[in-house]
Amino acid sequence: MATPDQWQSLHEGRLAAMIEVAEAAGAHTLKHFRSSELVIDAKQDDSPVTIADREAEQLVRKLLFERFPQDTLQGEEFEEQTGSSSYRWIVDPIDGTKSFVCGVPLYSTLLALECDGNPLGGVIFIPAMGELIAAAIDQGSWYRRGDGAAWEAAQVSTKTDISQAVFVTSQVDSFDQRGASDAYKRLESDAWVSRSWGDGYGYLLVATGRAEMMIDPICNAWDVAAIYPVITEAGGTFTDWKGTKTVRGGDGVGTNGHLHAAVLDRLS
Repeated sequence: MATPDQWQSLHEGRLAAMIEVAEAAGAHTLKHFRSSELVIDAKQDDSPVTIADREAEQLVRKLLFERFPQDTLQGEEFEEQTGSSSYRWIVDPIDGTKSFVCGVPLYSTLLALECDGNPLGGVIFIPAMGELIAAAIDQGSWYRRGDGAAWEAAQVSTKTDISQAVFVTSQVDSFDQRGASDAYKRLESDAWVSRSWGDGYGYLLVATGRAEMMIDPICNAWDVAAIYPVITEAGGTFTDWKGTKTVRGGDGVGTNGHLHAAVLDRLS
């Protein structure tokens, strides 16, 4: 396996660009983070969006299309741009916008790369904390604690008892929204501890062995496309609630693998 510093030659430089572009977009969001002048708008689904979300996605599109104009790009804030190549980029410029507007530093910038519909790589970048994890299929999952730090191989935990596990999610009432409040209660009761503020950061915690299960009751492809390679290359498992290995199931479960069956059982 090659470290991210050696990815320049892979897929015509796309995997190396994936990290560079995610870092640039994430760094841009910091210009608006904790700004007293930040304006919060509501989308049609009543979720918040800001100028930081829009500008960061526009920057991703600009940087990627300068280098790979033939690729397709799907993002949360703007319409998909379809290209002629087999590569597709999927970006969530700010995953955890509610955290962002509250001044909580646990929001992330997510960028994923697919080829012919199959996952190739993904990045979770936590701009306000400097943490970054990048993964590529068959190249491992790699964690960097802060700017300038050396890459470390990311590895999920080895816990096999759910009573010792850390359970992370983003917002508890999202379980209620899909009629799964009982599933949340089962997991909260059986786990050692539960925490929210999850979003992309929750999956990063699973991939680095600091949590054992991160669960999204409702999500879109841009919320989890980067997550699949990050979790699986760290030795874990990512599926939808039915156990299918997909980022387009409308929900998501990322675990250390050892507890995956037990988690799915409690979600059913």
